[in-house]
Amino acid sequence: MNSPLNTSERILQCAQTLVIAGGYNGFSYADIAKVIGIRNASIHHHFASKAMLVQSLVQQYREAARAGIEHLERSIADPMAQLRAYVGYWEQCIADPASSFCVCAMLAAEMPILPAEIALEVKTHFRMLSAWLASVLERGKLQGTIRLHGAPQVEAEIFMATVHGAMLSARACEDAAMFGLIVNPMLARFVA
Repeated sequence: MNSPLNTSERILQCAQTLVIAGGYNGFSYADIAKVIGIRNASIHHHFASKAMLVQSLVQQYREAARAGIEHLERSIADPMAQLRAYVGYWEQCIADPASSFCVCAMLAAEMPILPAEIALEVKTHFRMLSAWLASVLERGKLQGTIRLHGAPQVEAEIFMATVHGAMLSARACEDAAMFGLIVNPMLARFVA
């Protein structure tokens, strides 16, 4: 028998896969129950509502992203290499249908219909990511390894939009190589 934590994690993993596949409105508790073999009541025991489930999912996703960023900061000193590693992470994910798209980007496309608590979590994720990218770009500019064409914050937003747009294009074309075709020229424009 699964412990509550184990069941909770299984529910969150399944919800993530379903959000990536079809967005917030693309799944129900019945879908999760069928996939992991539990009753809807069991899901409600862990997450009283779908909004609470997806809010928890985004919080967990953001925490994983923060931990990934901290790892990059500790393991790679060069700002340009950090950007390449970030892009490389997504390039590898594109090949895996279960993780080929950013959960927050998928939810951001549905922002007008999301419950307010989820919309706030998605915004918080993008603010965190944008602030980190701006700091990487600023450090690279100061070190002379990155050339910027505008303010670091603006360049960070352009970079973030390019990466997420490249995910969307790769998905739409059903061609993982499309991601690199779009993102690599963006990286090249930063090389000092």
